[in-house]
Amino acid sequence: MSNSKSKSNSLLSASAQGATFLILLQVGSRALTFAVNQVLLRFLSPSLLGISAQLELFSISVLYFARESLRVALQRQAPSVQTVVNLSYLASLFGIPLTYGLAILWLGSGTPDVPYCVDALGIYCFATFIELLTEPAFAAVQQKLLYRIRASAESSATLLRCLGTCGSAIWASKTNVNAGVLPFAVGQLAYAITLLAVYTYKTRPLTKTNDFSLSLKRIPPTAAHPTLYRYFSIPLLRLTASLTLQSSLKYLLTQGDSILITALASLSDQGAYALAANYGGLIARMLFQPIEESSRNLFAKLCADNPNPTPSPEDQDRKQKQNLAQASKILTTVLHLYALISLFAITLGPPLAPLLLSLVAGKSWSATSASAVLATYCYYIPFLALNGVTEAFVAAVATTADLHRQSLAMGLFFAVFAGSVWVFIGQLRWGGSGVVAANAVNMGLRIVWNTWFIRRFFGSRGVGVAWGSVVPSVPGTAAAVLMPALMKLRPAGAYLARYGVLGELVSVGAVAGVFVVHVLFWEQRFLRECYRMLRPSSHPAP
Repeated sequence: MSNSKSKSNSLLSASAQGATFLILLQVGSRALTFAVNQVLLRFLSPSLLGISAQLELFSISVLYFARESLRVALQRQAPSVQTVVNLSYLASLFGIPLTYGLAILWLGSGTPDVPYCVDALGIYCFATFIELLTEPAFAAVQQKLLYRIRASAESSATLLRCLGTCGSAIWASKTNVNAGVLPFAVGQLAYAITLLAVYTYKTRPLTKTNDFSLSLKRIPPTAAHPTLYRYFSIPLLRLTASLTLQSSLKYLLTQGDSILITALASLSDQGAYALAANYGGLIARMLFQPIEESSRNLFAKLCADNPNPTPSPEDQDRKQKQNLAQASKILTTVLHLYALISLFAITLGPPLAPLLLSLVAGKSWSATSASAVLATYCYYIPFLALNGVTEAFVAAVATTADLHRQSLAMGLFFAVFAGSVWVFIGQLRWGGSGVVAANAVNMGLRIVWNTWFIRRFFGSRGVGVAWGSVVPSVPGTAAAVLMPALMKLRPAGAYLARYGVLGELVSVGAVAGVFVVHVLFWEQRFLRECYRMLRPSSHPAP
């Protein structure tokens, strides 16, 4: 039993350390990107930012369809590192026709009248293919939980992208050259080349010490893992195929806002929405995404069937129950943490968002619809949070039959999502805020399905889930309900208003600070528990 506890604690510690690295990576990269964006906003119009958002959507689409289902499948219990490396080469193979096909579709829909738009698309195509070549090294790093290497590669690549984008934009401005969207393409190419170089350099030494190759290499088939041509694991190939349909539906639901805003809005409105979505999604990208990636790995390992059964069925069942109970505890802990963050987002976000946008982006941007969209986006953050971690659990443990059921449910959700878009944008004319509202409906339905799956999964194994522990403390929730009234009754609000946006920001920030301290005070027991979970004792229990 002590070995089982020690193993579970080491997995939790490794995952917590990995999440910490990824969070620091995201915070650093987003902070750097944020600073660069403030420089670029001085040189770019909303129309150029709108086209850059279209090019980014193109790259995201190719990468998603080429590698997403593979990445999720490879997080299962693969028999060896070489197995995941071999399968990762399929991402590059799939990427070639995807890149060509989507580029033809993009050009066929009409090229915006912006200098070097087609050239920028060509550079994005090349950069996307180079990024797909990093998948074998990425898969090996993920399999060995070597988050330091990933952090090093992605931080270096992000730095070079920022330097390439910002440097070329400033150079074009100083030389009076109308570079259009070329600076974004230059930055994307710098990112892809740096990512490939660092991953290759950092991973090469591991191939000798861990007995695997970054090239295609034959793997011995086993009864549990037969192979195709002695290179590709057949069970993982089947799982990837099962995930492909689900990934396609998930893409439509996840990137639906970007697709809709591209199809329905003007370039200027697209730029305003892109700015609001980038700022509003900072929390999701900096905090939620790293936690979800680490949690997905952890859930897959804790909830997997024991590959080395013990002589005693009772001991094996007890160890399995311990791992499942720990997975349940970790899930509810993350959900409680997300509930606290969501409480701050929906309470403090709407009054602070327009002020911060005016401060960092200037009056020209705050006068657009970006201000209203950003305020609306704050109410969308809880949906992003809860869906992210619950969907990570589903992806980690679902069987092929479960994935088929989820795909059917997602098809229904997409129909509801499309209907919501018609109501919010076509009838109510909410514009960018309508896209956010439709996304919230979509995410809400997905959360309901994920919760149903989690209840059924743990219930069928005789393990309980403490759903009541997810809800924040009553005093903290009560203070959140009273916050709108307190914001209107700010004592120094009238006095500080004479100092413009900065004075208003100080006034709102003071009330927000008191609210945050109040909530954290009533959550101190939970926070201490989180600390103990992330810093398990080095001496396993006897």
